[in-house]
Amino acid sequence: MTSVEFQDVVRRRRMVRRYAATPVDPAVVDRAIRNATHAPSAGFSQGWGFLVLDTPDDVRRYWATTADDLEPPDRWLAGLMTAPVVIVPCSSEAAYRRRYAETDKGWAADDPNPRWHKPYWDLDTAMASLLVLLTAVDEGLGACFFGIPPHRVDAVRAAFGIPDDHDPIGAMTLGHRLPDPAATGNAGSPARRPRRPLEEVLHRGRWHGA
Repeated sequence: MTSVEFQDVVRRRRMVRRYAATPVDPAVVDRAIRNATHAPSAGFSQGWGFLVLDTPDDVRRYWATTADDLEPPDRWLAGLMTAPVVIVPCSSEAAYRRRYAETDKGWAADDPNPRWHKPYWDLDTAMASLLVLLTAVDEGLGACFFGIPPHRVDAVRAAFGIPDDHDPIGAMTLGHRLPDPAATGNAGSPARRPRRPLEEVLHRGRWHGA
């Protein structure tokens, strides 16, 4: 497949919530995960892991584990359940603590108050997930990132053997996208809310109005 120009990839990226029944080539899924591993990570800790569910039984088990009611699912869930692939990105704080306890960093691995201002294991895994979303566009596919209900995270961990030192930060569906839902009256937020203009979000030298 011919790759799309990067600006077109960015422009066309959107959350896709309904998919065709066509299977996804496993090589494309592998490529998306390989691209994800090129995301930046603090100290090159690479504290991420990706659970790929690409069989009908595993995908169904994911929805049965995370949904409160599948009979019948609501419109949002019914659309996402058409995806043939679900990817669960997981972050590992332990990997960052181990990395920063190495001699070139010299932090204490068991420090109860680590010197990170933010949980970079989550931030870095989120950036890796974005590369999955962009790869989907480049491959002519659709994808959607969404959260896992907090009260269902332990069940997901148990159902799929996710180790204790990795935490799911969300999930992504992946598949062949159907025509834009705007044509069916089920458009997403971008069709209802305008994108903020550049002059509202870009601040050079000093925050505007400060």
